[in-house]
Amino acid sequence: MFEAVRSNKRFAQVVLAILIVPFAFFGMDAYFTDGPAGNEVATVGDSKIYAVEFEDALREQQTRLREAMGAQVDRAMLDSLELRRAVIENLVNQRLLALYAAENRLVVTQQQLAETIAEVPAFQDNGRFSMERYEALLRAQGMSPAGFEARLSQDIRIQQLALAVGEGAFAAEESARRFLLAQLEEREVRELAFSAADHVAGVSLDEGAAQAFYDANTQRFELPARVRAEYVVFDQAAVLAGVNVSEAEVRAFYEASAERFGVPEERRARHILLEVSDAADTEAVRAEAVALIERLRAEPTAFAALARERSADPGSAARGGDLGFFARGVMVQPFEEAVFGAQPGLVAEPVQSDYGFHVIEVTEIRAAALRPFEEVRDELAAELKSRTGGQRFAELAEQFANTVYEQADSLAPAAEQFGLQIQVSDWIPRGSAAIGPHRNEGLVDALFGHDALTEGRNVDAEDVGNNTLVAARVLEHQAAQRRPFEEVKAGIENELRLREAATRAVAAGEAALAALQRGESVDGRWSDAATVQRGAPLLAPEAMQAVFSASTATLPAYAGVSMGGEGYAVYRIEAVRRPELAGDDPRLAAMTGQYGQLLGERDFSAFISALRERYKVSVREAAIRPQQQ
Repeated sequence: MFEAVRSNKRFAQVVLAILIVPFAFFGMDAYFTDGPAGNEVATVGDSKIYAVEFEDALREQQTRLREAMGAQVDRAMLDSLELRRAVIENLVNQRLLALYAAENRLVVTQQQLAETIAEVPAFQDNGRFSMERYEALLRAQGMSPAGFEARLSQDIRIQQLALAVGEGAFAAEESARRFLLAQLEEREVRELAFSAADHVAGVSLDEGAAQAFYDANTQRFELPARVRAEYVVFDQAAVLAGVNVSEAEVRAFYEASAERFGVPEERRARHILLEVSDAADTEAVRAEAVALIERLRAEPTAFAALARERSADPGSAARGGDLGFFARGVMVQPFEEAVFGAQPGLVAEPVQSDYGFHVIEVTEIRAAALRPFEEVRDELAAELKSRTGGQRFAELAEQFANTVYEQADSLAPAAEQFGLQIQVSDWIPRGSAAIGPHRNEGLVDALFGHDALTEGRNVDAEDVGNNTLVAARVLEHQAAQRRPFEEVKAGIENELRLREAATRAVAAGEAALAALQRGESVDGRWSDAATVQRGAPLLAPEAMQAVFSASTATLPAYAGVSMGGEGYAVYRIEAVRRPELAGDDPRLAAMTGQYGQLLGERDFSAFISALRERYKVSVREAAIRPQQQ
């Protein structure tokens, strides 16, 4: 299966594109360990997806969109509910595949893992794998080789699963052939146009036609009620500008949050892996591991040489078995328990895992530590300022709202008390959703309420999102009114003439088509011949549909289509050219591949749907909504 992944990389990319958030560097250890209780945003079976995972994935997707779109990126889109839903859905899909892969014990061998790593261009120097480059790049990412390899192994398992499902789709070559032949068929056509514009001059309207249309379509000529308003904006940014935090406050915050900045204990170990081929071989391999331990007790300096000679783990064997430093949660459980349960030196007994038996030596222990205050000071100061500002905003927001409500005949008291500027809007039609740049339907609706229009009262402060309150009052009001008939008469008459002209053009075109189909001749100027093809349309979609739907048993053949308000078009099909496809035509192979790809994507989506039924998915909608919603 793994070889199939490597030889079908394009298909794997298409299938995995269904999962917008990539698998890279997502270890399954994160899928099955506990997170902060009550902080989950979704559950997949018995597994939980926590807020921290969701926020990390969202930031990664936002970064990717910024890099792809540059200055054109829509900031509102980056925090939209739609993007958030897409991210959580793809995290759910990842978790479904991870659970299924774990349940079915999909395995990646050390040789397969090593071959995959060796093929990564970033780890190569002059086209060949470079251990120095590999380790340097991982260090730059804050990862150890062992940690990276463990996580990559889990990702490959999921890719194997995705490809195995997609490979099950079968694309029949004959189906692809028929589709390709239809796409490549060419028809030579000429067009006879019946333009509505040619009939406009001959249209005379009945007396009173425009008035009758006006009376029958009054809603088209209604101008909605509208207001101009003044408003004040109270937001958290204004509050933050006045918040300062002292060095003492930041240090106290650091001391109260010390657990956040702890660096966990890490251990360095080396190992020799002896693989087990089958159950009958287990005891023999265990005995071989015991013999190695006894030899190393007598000859400790031989570990590196023995690892290079005997270890089945090619990634670490070349380094004398060295796995580098790693923390808990990186290695498989039996291996981890042995390493973190031992003192420096040779582990007394061989350790069995899914990979075989390990002879382990703990070479160094790096104790847990606390990141120094100076390193995290700016981060803490910003967080403390934001937290303090948030608390202060909550306190002042209530005061702001009360002032607007209690002194309802003017916004000036609230503006003066909180240092705000009174702004004036453009005309706001009834039914709008925004005042200035601030969207809130309730706020705009209130401007057209009795209290605001008749009593002249302030509109209560409304939350418009992103920690922002807006209060407003009406400055000027215009009631709903119908545009006078004389103002719109000319436009109505022009529309009615165009409608009648189009009707006449269509009638003329349909009559011409019927005559042509009876073998009669018609007046008109045909266009030059043009060659059209389904796969490369030159005409409007409705015209292409008419041309390729027409029977060509007898030529010339005719087809006609209404072009809406523009009139009618008749097409004369003078020739049909159907291509011949050889069995080895590369276009046929490409079409078969694309067809198979589509089938594979369909099957993979169906597989994901089946997994959702199997493991039962639940998403907390409130937990993924952006703050302003």
